[in-house]
Amino acid sequence: MLKKLLAKLMGSQEKKKPRKKTPGRAKKTTLKKKKPSKKKTAASPAEKEIGRVVAFFRIPVVAVIRVTQGTLKLGDQVWIRGHTTKLKQTLTSMQINHQPISKARKGDEFGVKVSSRARIGDRVYRVSA
Repeated sequence: MLKKLLAKLMGSQEKKKPRKKTPGRAKKTTLKKKKPSKKKTAASPAEKEIGRVVAFFRIPVVAVIRVTQGTLKLGDQVWIRGHTTKLKQTLTSMQINHQPISKARKGDEFGVKVSSRARIGDRVYRVSA
């Protein structure tokens, strides 16, 4: 050992013996179990997508809903669902430009007071009783 150290310090080049190559360990292959895919669950037959949330105001806690198909009227039960939103409630007041309405048709945008936060893009379903 001392001889090797002195040789390094003095700068002499000793020929190193080539190392014998040992066969590498074979990697263990294991079969990975497939995770179940997260399929988007379709609405049940009792629910029908009726519109989308296009705006949300947090101070009066109001969501603006655009009706994309069908109609909504006072007393309908709606389910607002999104990435983080699951909100079910009955429509008790609907307004367009601060004027109360009783029915909204396809293409209408109306404001509705909601109990918690809704986000832009959340889907609105009408729940049949």
